[in-house]
Amino acid sequence: MREIKYQAGVIDPLNKALGRMEAPIAPDAAGQTGWNLLQEELSLPAAVLYEDRLAHNLEWMRRFMNEYGVQLAPHGKTTMAPKLFARQLDAGAWGITLATAHQTAAAHAHGVKRVLMANQLVGRRNMEIIADLLRDPEFEFFALVDSAELVDQLGKFFKQRGQTLQVLLELGVEGGRTGVRDDAQQQAVLDALARWPDALSLAGVEIYEGVLKEEADIRKFLQRTVAVTKQLAAQGRFGRSPVVMSGAGSAWYDVVAEEFARTDIGAPIDIVLRPGCYLTHDVGIYRAAQQRILASNPVAQKMREGLLPALQLWAYVQSIPEPDRVIIGMGKRDAAFDAGMPIPARRYRPGEAAPVDVPAHWEVTGMMDQHAYLQIRPGDDIRVGDMIAFDISHPCLTFDKWRHIPVLDRDLRVIDIVQTFF
Repeated sequence: MREIKYQAGVIDPLNKALGRMEAPIAPDAAGQTGWNLLQEELSLPAAVLYEDRLAHNLEWMRRFMNEYGVQLAPHGKTTMAPKLFARQLDAGAWGITLATAHQTAAAHAHGVKRVLMANQLVGRRNMEIIADLLRDPEFEFFALVDSAELVDQLGKFFKQRGQTLQVLLELGVEGGRTGVRDDAQQQAVLDALARWPDALSLAGVEIYEGVLKEEADIRKFLQRTVAVTKQLAAQGRFGRSPVVMSGAGSAWYDVVAEEFARTDIGAPIDIVLRPGCYLTHDVGIYRAAQQRILASNPVAQKMREGLLPALQLWAYVQSIPEPDRVIIGMGKRDAAFDAGMPIPARRYRPGEAAPVDVPAHWEVTGMMDQHAYLQIRPGDDIRVGDMIAFDISHPCLTFDKWRHIPVLDRDLRVIDIVQTFF
């Protein structure tokens, strides 16, 4: 595995975050501690990762991309975890996708050498951050453009710096997010790029199809992307070879792979897909997407078992003030709730042999900052001090709540610590 560099001063709070007050332990030494979740040797609530499932998901997506002959640049905003970036790159990822200049700086500081920023680079300080990173001759970076005004701002800045910025033309759809909507907007961007030949280099075309909900609309958008890329290649507009053509979030990467893998633009091409949530998956929005993929995609069907949820939130039963209401020591500060409440999955009572599945009728009905309301039935087997494991929907907004996330083996022993840098 590639070397991960830790910035000075960022690992000292690790023990405190895990409820330990001895001398600081570096994340790489966590596996030597022998800590075990079931022995109550971690402070709860705690988000945890499962090593066997991480490894499974890495290999599954590697095989899927290889079957289509496309590249993977997983969206790093999901985890902002350099250790996980390194594992993704070691598994063959082309690069890491990020959303902001400061995310890019964090990734570069930890050894990432190719970043596709799936966003517009706007503002002097953000441009300065990227310009400073581009002093590294081994670092390759791409940003998106969708307006002549932004092109001129970037062109002026990078010309003054004596640097060249690689950009991707972003296509968009009516009512969607960013991206040029029509031929007139597209031509205005291309005309602006022609004004800055030394400062800006058009490297390819990018889209985000996740703003659309219907597969037919998504395929139409993808086909438009292929046509535009082919047209620009024929016109000699691109300054990079291979040309980059990129799309795909975590919900429709199979459809993007199907449409883009058929592409012949008459020039070498890097087809780059950007799903980020596959590494940990979830039991909500992305499980629904995966079920669709397994039902309809021949490559996924051939691979049989799909992605597995690798992230959970463990918390204590704190109070049972009413026969059908349990208060859990976990809240909005600990887990995502925008795409569905955490789902109780397993219960462990300290001293028992192993965790057990919880009744299907248990349900989190609401959360406050540090508390969750768990609806049960009178007489259910649950006590104060029980440990409950919760599945989550939308890993992006769970990862950003934690600075240190233990990685557990099958016996729920800590074998590693993942740091995040949000």
